[in-house]
Amino acid sequence: MAVAYVSRSPKKVLHKVVLLPIFIFLGLSSLSCAARQPPASRQKLQVLKHLKRLNKTPVKSIQSPDGDMIDCVHISHQPAFDHPFLKDHKIQMRPNYHPEGLYDENRVSNERENTIKQLWHVSGTCPEDTIPIRRTKEDDVLRASSVKRYGKKKHTSVTPITPNSADPDVDNESGHQHAIAYVEGDKYYGAKATMNVWEPKIQQPNEFSLSQIWILGGSFGEDLNSIEAGWQVSPDLYGDNNTRLFTYWTSDAYQATGCYNLLCSGFIQINNNIAMGASISPVSAFRNSQYDISILIWKDQKEGNWWMQLGNGYVLGYWPSFLFSYLADSASMIEWGGEVVNSEPDGQHTSTQMGSGRFPEEGFGKASYFRNIQVVDKENQLRSPKDIGTFTEQANCYDVQTGSNSDWGHYFYYGGPGRNPNCP
Repeated sequence: MAVAYVSRSPKKVLHKVVLLPIFIFLGLSSLSCAARQPPASRQKLQVLKHLKRLNKTPVKSIQSPDGDMIDCVHISHQPAFDHPFLKDHKIQMRPNYHPEGLYDENRVSNERENTIKQLWHVSGTCPEDTIPIRRTKEDDVLRASSVKRYGKKKHTSVTPITPNSADPDVDNESGHQHAIAYVEGDKYYGAKATMNVWEPKIQQPNEFSLSQIWILGGSFGEDLNSIEAGWQVSPDLYGDNNTRLFTYWTSDAYQATGCYNLLCSGFIQINNNIAMGASISPVSAFRNSQYDISILIWKDQKEGNWWMQLGNGYVLGYWPSFLFSYLADSASMIEWGGEVVNSEPDGQHTSTQMGSGRFPEEGFGKASYFRNIQVVDKENQLRSPKDIGTFTEQANCYDVQTGSNSDWGHYFYYGGPGRNPNCP
């Protein structure tokens, strides 16, 4: 039977013997081609894979006038839940407690409240049970130094301040400059401030200008924990010069952990009205209308999570406690103020502006400000900070001046133009 079978199908046997090496050869050839794939092609594949991971399938998409696409993503599908520790996480839909003594801005303000919105709001809203996420574009990722570093600050972005002993010459080596007010020496469970919003001019695309609150824990070495929120202009991150709301977090001094906005797993958003990284409109104008935003960050001491609220009505979400080491307990330092990148183009100081681009002494309507700055204590009370310090590397480039009164509580003006005759 065996001989008869072979004699009836000699071609069939031959095909099996000959085709197998051919398939092996083709397989090896394809692997060889992949290995020889140009770096640009490999990068493109990495970028597309990263975009697929970041851009979740939306329930609805909204085109913003500034060119952004805002995706309304189901709250349970947001990037935070890519984190292995959050696979079975039950979303906390509201904080257990708000800080007591929230500043009644309507009571103290002599000005009509100027409401700030985000540009995408003119085109639509996201439905309940979704959150708005700015869609990441291929060009956004390609502007980063690498796919892995997209959405992350550079390691040199560590706020280099142990202010009382800061060495300006060392600080300037990082290329980052600040004009801040700060408190330290206690345990802090949150902070609040109202800051006016501007659109500072950026000289180089790889530079940025921001104004924010820092919630800090640990030393200023490799173990720094930081939660940050405010507004920024960053052409490198967003591809334009629009002023945008942002958040940031890190638990290892900007090395491997953390990111801006929702560009990695971490911050859990619960609000369907505000998109992290989306453009703010309108912004303040010189000697004209002033527009400001209030940001409150505080620790829910029952659950341990750090919450963020924008204005009086938008509880945006929270950073889970497990993301942090030192901040799992409390913060050891709070900072408010501005930061710019000075890449020293052409060997001169950058002309990138901080805040309004004007020095503090010019005052209201001209200089940028933080007002009603407060901290949250262990009793969950908002209170005025004690012993406020200030810090700037080069006061002739960017400066800060503090004050207090009955309407604005503790406040400060800050900022500057960067390069000028006194800041070459």
